[in-house]
Amino acid sequence: MKKKFGEEKEYAFSVKNHVEIAEALNLTDFDSSARTTGNGFYYLQGDLALLNQALIQHVINKMVSKGFTYVETPLMLRKNVIAKVTDLHDQKNMIYKIDGEDLYLIGTSEHSLIGRYVDQILEEKQLPIKQTSYSMCFRKEIGSHGIDEKGFYRTHQFNKVEMIVICKPEESEKFWEEMVDISVEIFKELEVPFRITEICSGDLGDLKQRQVDLEVYSPRQKNYFEVTSCSNLTEAQSRRLQIRVKKGQEKYFPHTLNNTAI
Repeated sequence: MKKKFGEEKEYAFSVKNHVEIAEALNLTDFDSSARTTGNGFYYLQGDLALLNQALIQHVINKMVSKGFTYVETPLMLRKNVIAKVTDLHDQKNMIYKIDGEDLYLIGTSEHSLIGRYVDQILEEKQLPIKQTSYSMCFRKEIGSHGIDEKGFYRTHQFNKVEMIVICKPEESEKFWEEMVDISVEIFKELEVPFRITEICSGDLGDLKQRQVDLEVYSPRQKNYFEVTSCSNLTEAQSRRLQIRVKKGQEKYFPHTLNNTAI
């Protein structure tokens, strides 16, 4: 399933890439980050750094207006949490470990937003839990294209506003659609061409029941690139984390969902 929004613009001139534009305007410094930290990192400065913060704040305000509680989370988690909130593929290819510590850097604030409820019994009246968070994210990105190229795409450290929902099983599809609609609203406001692509079951991560990616059009490469993913994990995550909901004398596993806002 693919659904397109906006118009793919064509230009009569050769389109510069984002690195050429940002460096020409003195808005970034990749040479310094290569010296201080290595590939997959960058310095932002001036108006581009301010734009970055403006986008983050705009989307945080948007999420709060949609009924999500804003949360600032730890950027590191213990192994017993990170191993339950992620699948084996992510643990091997994405997660950084802190040497000598039982701590791992988060690849997304989803990990700490959901992970905070590990081994907890919730009252059904607490549902749905709708939260949003801004955080720095850290990923090895092993096997990803572009990690050794200069630029902002597929970097080891990046900014992200995330949203999660913990809900009754019968309500998860409704909240999944709500989260997709929020992503569509955000990128319509940014006035960039994008499309929604449903991921086939063979390409889904181990914990996911359903996922769509929102992909933005690049006029330079004349192709679409994934910028957000919205996933319904049903009860896979809550079972691993032993998050349960009490309803009278019964207990059940809630459904968990996550989506990148920006």
